Amino acid sequence: MASSLKRPLVAACLIAAGTLAYAAPAAAQATRTWVSGVGDDANPCSRTAPCKTFAGAISKTAAGGEINCIDQGAYGAVTITKSIALQCVGVTAGVLHSSTNGIVINAAATDNIFIRGLDINGAPPTSPGLNGIRFLAGASLTVENTVIRGSTGAAPNGFGILFAPSGNAKLVVSNSTISNNGAASSGGGILVQPTGSGSARVEVISSRIINNLNQGIRVDTSGNSGAGNQVAVTNSDISGNVLGVVVVTPASTTFGIVTLLNSTVAYNTTNGIVSNGGAAHVRLSGTTVTGNGAGGVAQGGLFAAGGGTIDTYGDNIIFGNLPEGAFTSPPVPKT
Repeated sequence: MASSLKRPLVAACLIAAGTLAYAAPAAAQATRTWVSGVGDDANPCSRTAPCKTFAGAISKTAAGGEINCIDQGAYGAVTITKSIALQCVGVTAGVLHSSTNGIVINAAATDNIFIRGLDINGAPPTSPGLNGIRFLAGASLTVENTVIRGSTGAAPNGFGILFAPSGNAKLVVSNSTISNNGAASSGGGILVQPTGSGSARVEVISSRIINNLNQGIRVDTSGNSGAGNQVAVTNSDISGNVLGVVVVTPASTTFGIVTLLNSTVAYNTTNGIVSNGGAAHVRLSGTTVTGNGAGGVAQGGLFAAGGGTIDTYGDNIIFGNLPEGAFTSPPVPKT
């Protein structure tokens, strides 16, 4: 009798132990999380219990998910290591990054990152931000409706966007403003400089790369042995920088090509467009280049050196530069 009573007791104990062992699995990450200026990173980052910073929310957000901003706030610098979207529409979503990078992307080769509606600010000159966005690895980065300003860290930093992928990657910048980045002799708006065997495909669409303290857009193949780098700039304004568009391809490196379509390159104090190196190429169609070289440096609108080329489809406006400079070949007929 005693033995028959023991058997149910033992079974019940085993079931209870099993329940205890499996009753508390790790909390699952959410596909959508939320941040608020009055949130708390100890929260689960739900709509009703939001986190306070991107760094606090990203660990609770599943790969491929997104972080949304409920209201305006200072959401802080963050490092991204997976596919994710930072979506902040209709609010002031600030990323203040004194003495550091605003957003660092070091993800897998298949990861896609999307950023929309941020104000990325390098903060006070006494403790300047390094780079607004620093991209090291990933499949793609899309930046939309975003302001990136005030990254004035010393070389090799000081860029609004430093795009330096170690693999093959794509950057799209749409309807954004990149301004007041860089220092007197380094940094600027966007640097495209893949490392090792990496390569870059870049689109800048309906954006303003303006008033940067050195370069507007720079493509530099130094140390790069990849499949080549191409940048297309469409319906955009590259003005008020020291140098507008610069392509530099040192010997024994891969090619760099910038195509300017229906854009403006104006009032850059040294050069509007520079193409320097045997594999450096700039192509223009429907683009106005004016007022460059006004700072007194006699290089002006178009400047090619070291075998670099600047080609035209014959439908551009080049005037008012000091000096104008010249295309390196006759107009290319449109087909």
